[in-house]
Amino acid sequence: MEKVIVVEGRSDKTRIAPLIAEPVTILCTNGTVSASRLEELLLPYEDLDIIILVDADKSGEQLRKLVKREFPEARHFYINRSYKEVAATPIRILLDVLISANVQVNKLVTEG
Repeated sequence: MEKVIVVEGRSDKTRIAPLIAEPVTILCTNGTVSASRLEELLLPYEDLDIIILVDADKSGEQLRKLVKREFPEARHFYINRSYKEVAATPIRILLDVLISANVQVNKLVTEG
């Protein structure tokens, strides 16, 4: 099944995109979104495997709550709170998170 990964910002997208070794759509919410904006963003992908990977902060938690309500079938993956942001999470940790989400990763990627 085709996958869609939802992140908050462009820096998150540029951080995880090179790690992924399969065709995946990465969507940026660009911060906190309303229910209608979220629906607009995710509705075209509702039949796909939706993976949520957002920051471990207040706006990330708000986004998760909204997604759980509007798209209960979406799968949520978490980074450790100590890293706060997806963009600040070490590559090896992100690789582990992506692997746990059943996303094929580039094994050759190293901390840059």
